[in-house]
Amino acid sequence: MARKASGSDQLEAAKELLKKAKTAEELRAAQAMALPLMLGLSLEQTAMVIGRSVGATCTMRTRFVRVLGGEKQATRSKREMRNRAKASLEREAQILDEVLSEAKTGGVVIVPPLKPAIEAKLGKTLALSTVYQMLSRHGWRKLVPDKSHPKADPAAREAWKKNFPNAWPKK
Repeated sequence: MARKASGSDQLEAAKELLKKAKTAEELRAAQAMALPLMLGLSLEQTAMVIGRSVGATCTMRTRFVRVLGGEKQATRSKREMRNRAKASLEREAQILDEVLSEAKTGGVVIVPPLKPAIEAKLGKTLALSTVYQMLSRHGWRKLVPDKSHPKADPAAREAWKKNFPNAWPKK
């Protein structure tokens, strides 16, 4: 026979969270805490009701008690998290504002020399692709065309282009 669920002193907080939950995870955590205490469900039955494994349900209950007791911080929402992010979006924008001040006035952004400046402000090393992604996230895009060969002749290039509308015979 399974032992009785503990945490009866957290039942009121779980009931409040059931009413005020804004995300599915908050609701499941409150249900994981409240269902065994209110209805006498076992951990396996509670897990089946909330659609999680027994281990995940047990973890939810433990985390709920620790957060309520002040031992642990509540988890951040998915919207606030980015996997392996080096900085928050606000901090990234601040760093780019500081580093790209001359680019806003019409200068050209060249990323490889920009990388050490961003790393110094951030205090972490970055891959070059991360800098490109950071610029893309904050609306910077390539505005200057690629370099052309110094011996290239722009007039010869224009003469070489075909003028298709005039080349087509009219019927």
